[in-house]
Amino acid sequence: MERTQLCIFPKELISMRQPFIKLISLLVALLGLSTALVVGVAFVLYLSFSGVQLPSLSEGPQDIPVEAVEIPVVKALVDPASVWKASDWSLMDKEPNAEELNYGKELVVNTAEYLGPKGKVKAMSNGMNCQNCHLQAGTAPFGNNYTAVAATYPKFRARSGTEEDIQKRINDCFERSLNGKPLARDSKEMNAMVAYINWVGKEVPKGEIPIGSGLYEVPLLDRAADPARGKLVYENQCASCHQTDGKGMAKPDGTGYLYPPLWGESSYNHGAGLYRLSRFAGYVKANMPLGATFEQPILSDEESWDLAAYVNSMERPKKDLSQDWPDISKKPMDHPFGPFSDSFTEEQHKYGPFKPIKAAKSSSK
Repeated sequence: MERTQLCIFPKELISMRQPFIKLISLLVALLGLSTALVVGVAFVLYLSFSGVQLPSLSEGPQDIPVEAVEIPVVKALVDPASVWKASDWSLMDKEPNAEELNYGKELVVNTAEYLGPKGKVKAMSNGMNCQNCHLQAGTAPFGNNYTAVAATYPKFRARSGTEEDIQKRINDCFERSLNGKPLARDSKEMNAMVAYINWVGKEVPKGEIPIGSGLYEVPLLDRAADPARGKLVYENQCASCHQTDGKGMAKPDGTGYLYPPLWGESSYNHGAGLYRLSRFAGYVKANMPLGATFEQPILSDEESWDLAAYVNSMERPKKDLSQDWPDISKKPMDHPFGPFSDSFTEEQHKYGPFKPIKAAKSSSK
C-alpha cells in the first residue's frame, strides 16, 4: 500500500506546481518588457536633451521632402474651343449636287489615282495627292485647309499680280505642289473640286478668315534655320515614313504614295508654297510627325524651322518663276529668289534670320 502511494505522489506534485511556474514566467516577461520600455524612454529623453532633432509623430508621408520632377506639359497652339470645325461629310449626301461633291472630295484625297502618272482620267501630275498638303481632304485645323477659300476668293494675289479665282488657285497647286500641268477650267474634275472646296467653306461669312484656317504661324527664331540640325530631326522623326532618301513610300501598284516624297523628282517644285520655310515650319509644327495635331504638337519651334531648312535644302524640280511677284516689294520675307527691294541676301531670305527682314519691311511701309 505504501509503495502505491509513493508512485502516485510525484505526479500530483507536478500538477500542483504548473500554475505557479506559468505565473513566474509571466512576471519575468512583464519585468523584461517594463525594463525595455524604461530604457527606451530614457534614450529618447537623452537624445532630446542632447539637442538631436527627432521626427514629429504627427507628420505624414507628405511632409517628407521629395525632389520635384518637372513634367513637360504639351500645350495646344491655340484654344481648341476657338478653332473652326468642318461640317460632317455625311451632310454632302443631302445636297442636290451630292454626286459632284463626293467626286470632288475623292479627287482631293486620291488625286494620283485619277490625274497622276498613271491616272485613269489623265496623266498630268507627279503622283502626290492634294490631301498630302491639304490634310483630311482640306478640313484639318491648321492643316492647310480650305476653310476660308470660298469666303476670300476671288481676290488679288501679289504673286501673280492679278485677281485670281478658285480655278486659278487649284491650277497653281497642280503646276507647283504637284509639279504638273493645269487642269482644264471647264472640265468635270475642275468643276467637282471647286464645288467641294466651296462646300467645305460654305458656313464662313464672306471676307472672314476663321481661326484654324490655313497654316499655323511659328514664331520667328533669333538665328537662321539650320539644315544640319534639321537633318537630325528628320532622321529621328520623319525618315521612318518618308524614307532616308526623302523619296517617300510608294503604293505597291505605283498609282501614288502611302507617304509622299519630300524632295527629289517626284516632289513639289521650288515654286510651291511649302518651299517657303515659314509655310513648311507651320505645316509640320501643327501636323507632323504622324499623330501630332495643333492640340498635341510634337516638334518644338526650333525643330520645325530646322526641319524646314533641311528638307528645302534638298534637290527638287524647278519651275519658271520669272512671272511671279511683278512688284518685288511684295515678296514674302522667306521667298528665296531675287531680285529684292531690300539689301538682304538670297541666303538670308531662304534660311533667315527673318526678324531683320520683317523689321525692314515694316519700316518701309
